[in-house]
Amino acid sequence: MRCPFCSNEDTQVKDSRPTEDGTSIRRRRQCQACGARFTTFERVQLRELIVLKKSGRKVPFDRDKLTASIQIALRKRPIEPEQIDRLVSSIVRQLESMGENEIPSDVIGELVMEGLAALDPVAYIRFASVYRNFREAKDFEQFLRRSRPGDDDDIRP
Repeated sequence: MRCPFCSNEDTQVKDSRPTEDGTSIRRRRQCQACGARFTTFERVQLRELIVLKKSGRKVPFDRDKLTASIQIALRKRPIEPEQIDRLVSSIVRQLESMGENEIPSDVIGELVMEGLAALDPVAYIRFASVYRNFREAKDFEQFLRRSRPGDDDDIRP
């Protein structure tokens, strides 16, 4: 593993342990050249996923991009990083278990919406506003009305 500080390729694993959700291994490493310590994660990748964009373009699935989108929706919300990791891992497992290598982007968006609805109602609305391209306040009103049929206290679908 290359050191992120000095780019030396000689690093040593100091500690390994499974993550809380058991889907990856967390490793603490130390660079033999500069002595810096850093953390890496190993995950099992069942298959190479390709995202089919609405434009017809195909791009490799990027777990970090998914994580970043979810983190933006959850910015300044009382959600722990471990909860985000569990949500991302859950979405990736669902995508991999579909049995298809090519996944339409809207399928991923809907899985994110479901996950955020269960995790944090404000983040759910934030993500929906971008994902569904809300342009006016009435778009929010219509979305909220559809999202809570008969239950005024719950914003989830």
